[in-house]
Amino acid sequence: MRPNWHVRRGTPTGILALVAAAALWTCAVPQDARLPAEWHPALSAFAETVAADVESDSVGGMTVALARDGEVLWAGAFGWADPEAGIPAARETIYRTGSISKSFTAVLMAILVDDGVVTLDRPLESLVPEIAELQERPPGASPGLRQVASHTAGFAREPRLQGAAAGPIETWTARILESIPTTRYLTPPGTEYSYSNIGFGILGFAMERAAGEPFMEQVEARIFEPLAMESSTFIVGESLLPMLSRGHANNADGDVNIERPALEHAGRGYKVPNGGVYSTVDDLAAFAAGVMGRGGASLLSDELRAEVLGVQTPEDPDSGYGLGFSITTVDGRVFAGHGGSVSGYTAHLLFEPATGLTAVLLRNYNRGRTNLGRAARELLAALSVDQEPG
Repeated sequence: MRPNWHVRRGTPTGILALVAAAALWTCAVPQDARLPAEWHPALSAFAETVAADVESDSVGGMTVALARDGEVLWAGAFGWADPEAGIPAARETIYRTGSISKSFTAVLMAILVDDGVVTLDRPLESLVPEIAELQERPPGASPGLRQVASHTAGFAREPRLQGAAAGPIETWTARILESIPTTRYLTPPGTEYSYSNIGFGILGFAMERAAGEPFMEQVEARIFEPLAMESSTFIVGESLLPMLSRGHANNADGDVNIERPALEHAGRGYKVPNGGVYSTVDDLAAFAAGVMGRGGASLLSDELRAEVLGVQTPEDPDSGYGLGFSITTVDGRVFAGHGGSVSGYTAHLLFEPATGLTAVLLRNYNRGRTNLGRAARELLAALSVDQEPG
């Protein structure tokens, strides 16, 4: 049965009927000998909860993984990558990662710092003089790249430009330039944490100007390729299209829209550096390892890694935001990562630099019983550092 474009839970011809026929999930039992027996209860409970949540949500699917040093030790796929076509979720399924893209943008910036192209405290205005047009500029305000990457530049979350987050991916830089004069300061740079999507859009644009190379090509050449992230991209071509999950924008009333997520594959206006990456659980595990400098290729020098994974926000020295990553301290253990949500997709990446442990959760719908960030934290926190694989 093929559901309508807009369906409600309980509609006989909708997604619920399809999912109820087969609540698919795989690899629910730990299968890798490198997993200590002491980890099995926590991992099995995690898998069972996710499976039950996806079945209860009755919308789409989820792929999850536990990795260490870039190697996936366990992966599970639950529900459907494309319920309309009857395609189950799989380990190889590709999802949009939303704001996890900010982590890639910040890491690219750090790579360019290592290469001597820019410095962390270089004034943004030296690369993007157009920011002089930002509204309500505090006297003497001149945010540096570090402040933009840590959401402490003082920028508003979004520009006030109609349609800023819409339009072909090929024209995203033009949208940035159109957005800048409609964006305002909220606070003086360096004084407060203020999450800014447009800030990261401008940061990616600045890296394009700094290196003299297109931003997307830089991410591909300097991050995707060294880490063999072959299923990660900004534009899903024919070779990857069969693995792309169908997004479902669902709301609290049970309405599910699959048209809007489908349209966004063509582009989201300026939101490339802050929301444009597509990926898989394996590729995101490899990215985390590259950032941590564990396992295979290392993306950063030790000095830049400490900057990226160190709290940059003024409120709390132990938990806050680094450069493109949220930093959380739980019982003395430090975790870094990022969440993401765009139309039809939600995602979370979390890793522990001290142990290399990484959790990845990718879902092709927005609202669901599983809180991805909390589930990732609880899973990693349950895996005691005394029980690391040998």
